[in-house]
Amino acid sequence: MPEVTVVDYGLGNLFSVRRGLEHCGASVIISSDPDVIRTSSRVVLPGVGAFGNAMDKLRSRGLVEVVRQVAGSGKPLLGICLGMQLFFDESEEFGVHSGLGLVPGRIVPIPSKTVDGHLLKVPHIGWTNLTPSHDSSENLKGAFRFAPLGSCYFVHSFMAVPAIAAHRIADAHYGGHRIAAVVGRDNILGCQFHPEKSGKAGLDILRAFCEV
Repeated sequence: MPEVTVVDYGLGNLFSVRRGLEHCGASVIISSDPDVIRTSSRVVLPGVGAFGNAMDKLRSRGLVEVVRQVAGSGKPLLGICLGMQLFFDESEEFGVHSGLGLVPGRIVPIPSKTVDGHLLKVPHIGWTNLTPSHDSSENLKGAFRFAPLGSCYFVHSFMAVPAIAAHRIADAHYGGHRIAAVVGRDNILGCQFHPEKSGKAGLDILRAFCEV
């Protein structure tokens, strides 16, 4: 049975993530203990809320370097929603805030208008189809064996802009804008949507993560 540790830093749908992983056959620990997280074979960084507040909570629990150590160890690391955004260098949400610096790029607001100039409802909430990114020739790279198919559930006002095209694995389109829905770098995978709330498509991602 695969073992997964979900990082508890005070922000995130911990128990829905846990149920999704358990549905995929994982044994799940929810922990804020640095030693438990550091020694786990797989780690999930969830998140709901504001970027700066999330980084403050990670720092206050001594978890910033722990997550970086997990990333550097080569162990599978999955970020969900805000957790994915924290992987990037910085965010423009309520000022400029430094992130974990694991994936080059920044977090910016979703545009308030469609590409045609019409008002666009923000936050982006609801089910949106995923499409493979045309930027990357490596979007099936890595042990995650991710197949970006199906529709997934999004709730977000800010979006990631990877600095390196190859790190963009799958996109969602909202108001004509291309949103990085899945990003990846080596052992790191991030989903802007909530896979635990995205039916079969989301569970397929969690299952692949558990099978690494």
